[in-house]
Amino acid sequence: MRLTILNAVVLIALPIAVQAQDAGDPAAGEKAFAPCKACHQIGKNGVGPNLVGVVGRNAASYEGYTYSAALKGADITWDEKNLHEWLKNPKAKVAGTKMIFAGYPDDKKIDDVIAYLKTLK
Repeated sequence: MRLTILNAVVLIALPIAVQAQDAGDPAAGEKAFAPCKACHQIGKNGVGPNLVGVVGRNAASYEGYTYSAALKGADITWDEKNLHEWLKNPKAKVAGTKMIFAGYPDDKKIDDVIAYLKTLK
């Protein structure tokens, strides 16, 4: 009986631990965000739009920034899945985007950047 209870605890806890690991590390994400700072300023528009509150926001919706027609025409909400695809390869996610960043090849780094973006409120 004890072994069965222990197995049940492991089966419940393991997916939670894996999910937490996949969530990304905001501190590592802030460091990985360094190349983004060439275009994105926190708190105001720069060459790229302000990213404060980007997680959960509709694409091409931040006031005062001129987006590409391609991004304006994309029906995207910046949830984790869409952000991951975007940060992996922006031009594959939205053909015709004016964003020049090629993307992060490392999925862990992408998860970290998304975790960091979630802290920008």
